[in-house]
Amino acid sequence: MSKEQKTTGNIQPPNKDLEILKKNFPNCFDKSGNLDFNKFKKQLSKNEINFSKESYGMDWLGKSYARLLATDETTTLLKEDEIFNQKEENKNSENLLIKGDNLEVLKHLSNAYYEKIKMIYIDPPYNTGSDGFVYADDRKFTVEELQDLAGISEERAKQILDFTESNSNSHSAWLTFMYPRLYIAKQLLKEDGVIFISIDDNEVTQLRMLMDEVFGEENFEANIIPIVNPGGRDYKQVAVTNEYILVYSKTEELEINELQKNEKFKLLDSQGGYNTRELRNRNPKFHNGNRPNLFYPFYVNPEQNKDGYCNVSLKKSEGYTIEIKPYNSVGKESVWRWGKDKSNTNIVLSDFDTTQVLAKQKKDGGWNIYEKNRRSTTKVKSVWTDSGMRTENGTRTLRSLFGDNYFNHPKPIDLIKRCCQIGSNEGEIILDFFAGSGTTADAVMQLNAEDTGNRKFILAQLPELIDQKINKTSYDFVKNELKVETPTIFEITKERLIRASKKIQEENKDKDISNQDLGFKVFETMPIWEDYNFESEELEKQTSLFDESKLTKEDIKALLVTWKTYDGISLTQTLQKTDLNGYTANYCNEKLYLMDNHFKTENLKALLEKIDSDKGFNPTTIIAFGYHFESKNLREISENIKSYANKKSIDIDFITRY
Repeated sequence: MSKEQKTTGNIQPPNKDLEILKKNFPNCFDKSGNLDFNKFKKQLSKNEINFSKESYGMDWLGKSYARLLATDETTTLLKEDEIFNQKEENKNSENLLIKGDNLEVLKHLSNAYYEKIKMIYIDPPYNTGSDGFVYADDRKFTVEELQDLAGISEERAKQILDFTESNSNSHSAWLTFMYPRLYIAKQLLKEDGVIFISIDDNEVTQLRMLMDEVFGEENFEANIIPIVNPGGRDYKQVAVTNEYILVYSKTEELEINELQKNEKFKLLDSQGGYNTRELRNRNPKFHNGNRPNLFYPFYVNPEQNKDGYCNVSLKKSEGYTIEIKPYNSVGKESVWRWGKDKSNTNIVLSDFDTTQVLAKQKKDGGWNIYEKNRRSTTKVKSVWTDSGMRTENGTRTLRSLFGDNYFNHPKPIDLIKRCCQIGSNEGEIILDFFAGSGTTADAVMQLNAEDTGNRKFILAQLPELIDQKINKTSYDFVKNELKVETPTIFEITKERLIRASKKIQEENKDKDISNQDLGFKVFETMPIWEDYNFESEELEKQTSLFDESKLTKEDIKALLVTWKTYDGISLTQTLQKTDLNGYTANYCNEKLYLMDNHFKTENLKALLEKIDSDKGFNPTTIIAFGYHFESKNLREISENIKSYANKKSIDIDFITRY
């Protein structure tokens, strides 16, 4: 199949909501693909869903604009720092530091990392009035464009555009700034993912309501209170000792990890001791109607028992005959905390020592299902009073790395390490798109060194200019010591990661951490070329649309990085250079990119022969940069790909992309 794509200027987050509706309610769509809302409403009413005319919600000036920004196209490309990334310590790393506006970065990540992130930690602007937050936006809409795109009145559009140009730091400005970032962040999280957001009194109320809207009130997990300044900050008449960390899950599948207890309990666990925790979910809102994947039966074998507990199975079979479904004490339908796949993974039939799921009969003759709960762990509490949570420790850590404090109010390592301990597992990806001084990456690397984990981090940081008048010490450090002509916060973030990595290696000389990923790769956003034309339908007249000759090799590389990420290939995956009789193509994940010009018939012949002869070369999609090909070349490639019966019987799509 051959088709044309105008991708570069149309990169936006995927919206899977419509796909879900079409899959689950196909009868509610007409033949043109339009949703018949009345049919949809009747269908839901059958499932006892009440459409109340009165509802509770949140609105602010700029909300419709914020929704538009969440789904608007990117205005940038992604560029790799090849020299830095090819250093020995970085070339095989799967960690990332990305320079750019985090909204643009999130949109670029939204395909390759869709539902790949286990945990997000962010420390956004608190909007204290003195932290420098103002709403800034370089997107330029006319009143008419905003009216049309957001579906609002002319008066409302004028109000919003005035507001976006006013450098406001109002609650509305802050919410407009946060909404699109949280909207995309949710899409990046895995089904069992979790987000932690540090905040203080200034915006905690607004953030809680915003998170209820974006993530769902039912996915609120906790409002954790870390004691960051026991002496109190006496800004007002009550000295404030704490901040907040709002915790929300992506879905009900999240399970917060427990924390290790002291050595006494570790010893008990090593001797085989355990207690149990009921597997039934206690949330009264959950039932088979809204959580069907958590409603299923276990089957108990009463003949196989030990210490009052019996073995269970997910299948009814000889011995396993007693069916147990999740009903509460008054017989009302409930659900389990685990999905069926997780339960299946944790059940070991007829082995009390290794199985993690057991059943026990109640006094009234009914049964409960339990998971083994190791005695060496305990549930995390909602108030964190440890001395390691104090802000002063973040400053102390940074000073130990740099010899001075070049960043205001860095988060303490222990705070983010605890979030990582309870919110992530080995091998998972942790995202922080308000990277600041880089504490999240430092915490991940330290935690991995301690427990031999292999968590990965992705950080995004705006190249915010350092004001020489306000912070001369930081400005001079970046300019004079780091030799960066235009000092920005990003350079401090980057240097923090480099120094933190070296310190971890020095502190673990007596420990084998050779398998630890202590490097990182750097990418940055760059503006799309101003006169890059995406709208013209007359692609035959290429020279009148865009002068491709002015593009440098670096520009083409940036286009390739942007496209591969759009196509679902992670930034840390390396494209394999593929020689086609003198023409260099790039191959990865069954996608072949033809970016350079001068592609000739002999190169096409080499391509077809390679598909037949190379077992490891199986492109299902071939993508050509249209401006580097004449129309006759594109037709030749398309027709030959379509007509050629390759020996592997691969169906190959040919895409011309701009």
